[in-house]
Amino acid sequence: MPGWLSNLVPIVLLLGVIALVLWRLPKVDLGHSQAFKRRRFWNWFPLGLTYAFLYFGRYNVNALTSALGSKTDNKAFGIIFAAGTLVYGVSFLINGPLTDRLGGRFTTLLSAGGAAVANLLMAGLVYLNVSEGLVPPGGLVLWLAILYSLDMYFQSFGAVSIVKVNAAWFHVRERGVQGGVFGILISLGIYFGYDWSRAIAKGMPASPWMVALIPGLVLIAATILSFFSVRDTPSDTGHPDFDVGDASSGDDSKPSVVQVFVKMLTNPVILVIVGIEFCTGFLRNGVMSWYPKFAESVSISDDFVSKNWGLLLCCFGIVGGMMAGVISDKLFHSRRGPVASVLYAGITLGAFAMYALLDSPLVGWVLVFMALNYVGVHGMLSGTASADFGGRKNTGVAVGIIDGFVYLGTGLQSLLVGFLLPQGEAAKTASNWINWPLAMVPVAIIGLIMCTRVWNAQPRGAAAAH
Repeated sequence: MPGWLSNLVPIVLLLGVIALVLWRLPKVDLGHSQAFKRRRFWNWFPLGLTYAFLYFGRYNVNALTSALGSKTDNKAFGIIFAAGTLVYGVSFLINGPLTDRLGGRFTTLLSAGGAAVANLLMAGLVYLNVSEGLVPPGGLVLWLAILYSLDMYFQSFGAVSIVKVNAAWFHVRERGVQGGVFGILISLGIYFGYDWSRAIAKGMPASPWMVALIPGLVLIAATILSFFSVRDTPSDTGHPDFDVGDASSGDDSKPSVVQVFVKMLTNPVILVIVGIEFCTGFLRNGVMSWYPKFAESVSISDDFVSKNWGLLLCCFGIVGGMMAGVISDKLFHSRRGPVASVLYAGITLGAFAMYALLDSPLVGWVLVFMALNYVGVHGMLSGTASADFGGRKNTGVAVGIIDGFVYLGTGLQSLLVGFLLPQGEAAKTASNWINWPLAMVPVAIIGLIMCTRVWNAQPRGAAAAH
């Protein structure tokens, strides 16, 4: 097969999966006009592309550190990634309320623009280090950690902003399917972040800075696109606003930021979701970030799963996200807990299988199966339940709290596993990576137990309470 054709096949497969899923997408008829539906598409689609490109400028750090060779080993990657994700995790204290106050459109532009600048700065740092031999004070790893933390601060506006905007455009009965679409966007971003970044690194091995430069330029283009297309509410485009049926329904109060935080943190459903998503962040990073490092270390980076890691995560994530959304809305009457429980059972089985098959080539497929499940969970909880239970008015804080804990779990996992994993020659033997699945099994079990606690949870608006 010609080289250009072999490169085209994954893209065709990806587009085929997306087309199939969208074709089979169920319709929820709430009486919206065709004009409204068209304008809503041109609102969420550019917003979604921007969010996907944020992932391109987030997970490129995996390929960037690999491209730097001995300058950044497993421990160094763990430190860099943990620094960024921990900053992301605590930023919700500021960025959630800011998004509710400033609006999702403004913070989307801030997120994409700021992440673009941070990626361009990382590209400049790597260029000076590789081409000019410049070693900054404190070392390359320290400064990559600082700049990646800056990137992740702006990245932390992303999920809050997209859910904030969509909360005003989608009724609660439509959000399960939209949560599945959210999963598609996450999956596309992961594909960009892993496969595109690795292709850039492989195509330009003498220019590793391009792994950060290209996503930075793409994010600038996405910022411009969102500026012209995205609006916060239907009324901003000449269409009437409508009651979306979530926890803000019938609530005309204007609480302070402190009151909103207290309301969210005393809501037992929100607290359980926070715990589940902390576990999801831990497990998601355990799958996504470490398998490429594992495959490269044990010399299986040329097998099908490793060569198409981002593509497979994307395709299976799309299927998992859409499956979760459709089942939630159609089978469980827009309840998110039952779907999350089923998917967490899949994650738990996968974690045990990963432990048993660590020396087998099948371990890559086990991790892809786990990805199908955790993307569905994340779409249901961070992308959907956060808006349901936080309500349209408090979406920024609710998503900020929930998504913040996702990344606190990610940061803990990155730091912990980065120090537990073998280094140097020891990393070339698969059995020496046993601490990797061992760290994941108990977290999966805890997440599954917590999912069962929100099995029957549904949002109640103020209007419904009377």
